Amino acid sequence: AERGVRFIQVMHAGWDQHGNLHTQLEEQCRDTEGPAAALIRDLRERGMLEDTLVVWACEFGRTPFGQGDPNNPRGRDHFGRAFTWWMAGGGARQGTVYGETDDFAWNIVRDPVHVHDMQATILHLCGIDHTRLTFRYQGRQYRLTDIHGEVVEGLVRS
Repeated sequence: AERGVRFIQVMHAGWDQHGNLHTQLEEQCRDTEGPAAALIRDLRERGMLEDTLVVWACEFGRTPFGQGDPNNPRGRDHFGRAFTWWMAGGGARQGTVYGETDDFAWNIVRDPVHVHDMQATILHLCGIDHTRLTFRYQGRQYRLTDIHGEVVEGLVRS
């Protein structure tokens, strides 16, 4: 980042809880929590956090119930209704919790955000108008954020 690299992706290749939730989730959280906190701290100390957007995200969450044998659930399946992501720096509003599920984490009860909204918000914070970011496929123009994506203004610092 100090040398002007415009995009950096860091990912945890083993982040998949279909069959190992109870044995691996805590370890995988430790694998990501410390390095993510260190990155934010280093960017802040170097005066780079305001110009750098850090995003920790997945485009789907996990079902609120176990997957597999009901007597011995091993993991959880993909769940597109609710997912978690956080942002730091780069114009993101600090200390904001946005959206809410019901008590079972099954339905969205307040401020739903679609993955296209997430993409539109990240692009906006990077200075890109998502409505103009198009690509041609099979004779027509498409947007990464589809026709539904909207910037989530509640996540953007005023």
